[in-house]
Amino acid sequence: MRIVDYRAQSDQGSSSVPRIMILHESSILNCVLYPAAFLYQEYRDTSEQKEIEQRRQLDTLQSAEEGKTGGGVVTPPALQLQLRNDTQSLSLWQNLDVVRQSGLLESLPQKEIIMQEAMFELVTSEASYYKSLELLETHFLKNPVLVNTLNQSDMHFIFSNIEEVMKASERFLMDLENRVEQSIQISDVCDIVYEHAVEHFHVFISYVINQGYQEKNYRRILQGNMAFRETMAKLENQPKVRGLSFTSFLILPFQRITRLKLLVQNILKKAEENSERESNAIKAHEELERVWVRECNEGVRKMNRTEELISIEKTLEFKSKSVPVISHSRWLLKKGEVQQMNGPKSTRTMRSRKLYQPLYLFLFNNLLLITKRSSSGEKFQVLDSCTRAMLRTEDMDDQGQMLANVFTLHLLENQEERPVTYLLKATSVSDKLRWMCALTPNRRTRFLSTSAHQSDSPQVQCIQSYSSQEPDELSIEMADVLNVLERTDDGWMMGERLHDGEKGWFPTRVVEEIQNQELRAQNLRECQRIQQAKGGATGRSVASSRGRGPSKVTNAEWLRIQQSEKD
Repeated sequence: MRIVDYRAQSDQGSSSVPRIMILHESSILNCVLYPAAFLYQEYRDTSEQKEIEQRRQLDTLQSAEEGKTGGGVVTPPALQLQLRNDTQSLSLWQNLDVVRQSGLLESLPQKEIIMQEAMFELVTSEASYYKSLELLETHFLKNPVLVNTLNQSDMHFIFSNIEEVMKASERFLMDLENRVEQSIQISDVCDIVYEHAVEHFHVFISYVINQGYQEKNYRRILQGNMAFRETMAKLENQPKVRGLSFTSFLILPFQRITRLKLLVQNILKKAEENSERESNAIKAHEELERVWVRECNEGVRKMNRTEELISIEKTLEFKSKSVPVISHSRWLLKKGEVQQMNGPKSTRTMRSRKLYQPLYLFLFNNLLLITKRSSSGEKFQVLDSCTRAMLRTEDMDDQGQMLANVFTLHLLENQEERPVTYLLKATSVSDKLRWMCALTPNRRTRFLSTSAHQSDSPQVQCIQSYSSQEPDELSIEMADVLNVLERTDDGWMMGERLHDGEKGWFPTRVVEEIQNQELRAQNLRECQRIQQAKGGATGRSVASSRGRGPSKVTNAEWLRIQQSEKD
């Protein structure tokens, strides 16, 4: 093996960027990572689709085997290998010529082969990610025609610290490649993930936190700078970009840090308990959680929430007692229009269109504002308010079309320190249930949360990515697995994503149900193991006594782990 310098030329050859990469004439990775490799956007979509198909087949095959006994049953590791080997669209460790010729596939246990695949996927996906970053740099960032259309400030707005992100990714990929080249049987990769997450991944934080400003300024420049817009259109239409948009390259670091955490989770699920691999995977996962959840995600959330509160406060007009809206501990949960029922429920009143008058609700995590939209439509007059802890809701039985989707909202103590009751009508069945769940979060849902460990609770997997449109919705990605907490007859579900515990609503059309109970139970066991890792020291103390297996963690222990995360 030899380590050499090479120079990645820009399209015009006007500049060159030094790169240190590993090349070898008989390299394990040489034929896999570089020629005609997937761009990361393509790799990610293909990988997620593969995961969906594997889960579908497992669901179908395991259901078919439930009634069988004896030698006809395929064991889970063998089944996973069979399903992976059926997928030829991505590079697999077991399909490398050097691996096939080594005899390892005949001598290694099936579980170890699956582990090799999990680690190899982390490496190959990182190579694909870096390939896309290089194209972002050479085709866009270093393009002299595009650069000449922008001033220095706008260049920074659009590209932020992407060059620092590239350097960190380059170092990371080089260490991963070195590890794979050391032996065709990969010893570990999570120790490398941990080291780089500690030493180098801080550059992701600045990039991700600035992403909101990046998007806004890109739209501003695109609208107001004709030369930039025309040049960008030409660059996006060139064959090497493969029909992908410029913005799909800008969000690469955001997507990668999320995906990397999931890849480490996948390794952790397969690692032998109390092994060095498990220890390294737990450390890597904890550090990625710190980078992503506590730094990137929270940083973005705080900025967005503050901007949203400022924007809302500007539209409010208080009828009497003013309520301060902006607070570092407050954020918007849901907003929207409902109809308040007026007058007695007599036949004569119900025939009148004046039975209802519109109200507009602003629900925050600790406060409800009941408002009325002004005639101009731009301001909201605050009629009443109440702390969220003092809210109660009550569903009403179906009493005909006029009272369809109606629920009762009780303010146990409003701003005037007296109880008030509102009879409210939502726009649909799902809208009513979403309001009731948001207003009273401790209300019991139809199905149990993940923490209850009930394998008979419904689960779904995402088959089409969905971006949230409302504050109470959940953005989900292809192959995400979710526990279903609520579902409506008009096409909505509330779910809890297994890998991070995030909850929210999403349309039924973007998911499909996992039918097999054993597969649902397996998903829950894997979820518990990940949550123990997320719990840090608390999780490890629980794990140290899990000789009975992860499925035996008690509800009390589980709640302690989750509480330690919130604290």
